[in-house]
Amino acid sequence: MGRSPSASPRTRTARTTRTAGLARLARTLTPAALALALLAGCTGGGGGGGGGGVQGREGGAGVGDRLFPRLGNGGYDVRHYRLALEYDPRRRHIEGTAEILARATAGLGSFHLDLDRLTVSEVTVDGAPATARRSGDELIVRPRAPLGEGALFRTVVRYSGTPRALTDADGSREGWLTDPRAGALAVGEPAGSMTWFPGNHHPVDKASQELTVTVPRGLKAVSNGVLARETTRGARTTFVWRSPEPMATYLATLAIGPYALTRSRTGTGLPLVTAVAPAADRAATRRLSARIPAFLSWAERVFGPYPFAAAGAIVVPDDMVGYALETQSRPVFPVGDYTPLTVVHELAHQWYGDSVTPRSWRDIWLNEGFATYAEWLWAEENEGVPVRRSFDKAFADRANWAFPPAEPPSAARLFDAPVYGRGAMVLHRVRRAVGDAVFFRVLRGWAAEHRHGNASTEDFTAYAERAAGRSLDAVWDVWLYGAERPADAD
Repeated sequence: MGRSPSASPRTRTARTTRTAGLARLARTLTPAALALALLAGCTGGGGGGGGGGVQGREGGAGVGDRLFPRLGNGGYDVRHYRLALEYDPRRRHIEGTAEILARATAGLGSFHLDLDRLTVSEVTVDGAPATARRSGDELIVRPRAPLGEGALFRTVVRYSGTPRALTDADGSREGWLTDPRAGALAVGEPAGSMTWFPGNHHPVDKASQELTVTVPRGLKAVSNGVLARETTRGARTTFVWRSPEPMATYLATLAIGPYALTRSRTGTGLPLVTAVAPAADRAATRRLSARIPAFLSWAERVFGPYPFAAAGAIVVPDDMVGYALETQSRPVFPVGDYTPLTVVHELAHQWYGDSVTPRSWRDIWLNEGFATYAEWLWAEENEGVPVRRSFDKAFADRANWAFPPAEPPSAARLFDAPVYGRGAMVLHRVRRAVGDAVFFRVLRGWAAEHRHGNASTEDFTAYAERAAGRSLDAVWDVWLYGAERPADAD
């Protein structure tokens, strides 16, 4: 998430030994989920399954995330989402079909999908009718026959209704947002994607996606990835967007409205699509959009090769959404936050957060600390603001010391200042400890080693120590996990 934490209410060491692996699980899983993982030999991939291959296990709600216990689902790993939506803006109504290709990580008699409120009319598994029932925001699906461990299966859900916005624990709004001037906007961090399509809505289960959206002629539908097709027939226009790289569902977006689309390519041939709502269409907006190739070129020089098949931005009125968001390949910006530093922040997330995605929500500082440090690096190189000055300012801000960045105490505090400012301070202290040459190898190497995957805080501390060739406990103990601010910044 790409705004200054002070700007709004939502200031949005892996070892190779088994012992260290269990320590990592203990940090990220609830006690019950940890016990299940130990018994089942769970590796943490795609939903935390387990079950030893016994046919008929009931797939559970949640993957054991301590901050969001019910997000995500156990027993399977999604490989691909193929979504088709028709949207009627007058009624604010969608008709949807979700085709979900997944692999069972355990023998399953039933499994869960996260879906908020929408009416389900039909569910099939591998072409055969399946029974489905609702329990809050869980859709519980029972196939006609149990699924064997390792089986690849295809679930189709047909659904409809009026998607809604969610109010998060910190008071911010996400999910399906509407505005009479700009239409509809779907944003999903941390849980809002369940308001418009069923899925396994935890960051640990990433999958490629194809989204087909049909809207009234004259409107645009803008999403992640590459615009594969745009066709108009009669009074309706259909857009097909493809995201070939794995994506956490909280990074999916959809903007529907009278957007102005600008299509171009970078000097390296990367497709760019920028969408601007009429209320946000200003000369300054157009000038900043034209600089996106330069921002990407700078980021590639610092962080390594860009990880996705397309790039761009979606710019909306300020009152439509209260924060910028790093939606994969095409971040969302309220026009008031569409500034060079925020663009740098959200583009840095394409490496840190979107490509390398947190294993659990407690690891969110790996997103926000890295993106904030990217702002410091860019400001030093382009605005004459030394990184040390940014560090000193963050050090002096008492809000950054409310809790250790690797240990947000609750969902309501997930996007508070420490994961941003103090997270960036952790990186600067690593830089001071190991020197510039090693540090910038760490930035690039971390993005490369976990490209299109998931990683935890413990993974990062171990990676940095391997690169340094020594323990960095002096950094972790004080800056990453310490409860108190040191007496001085040095």
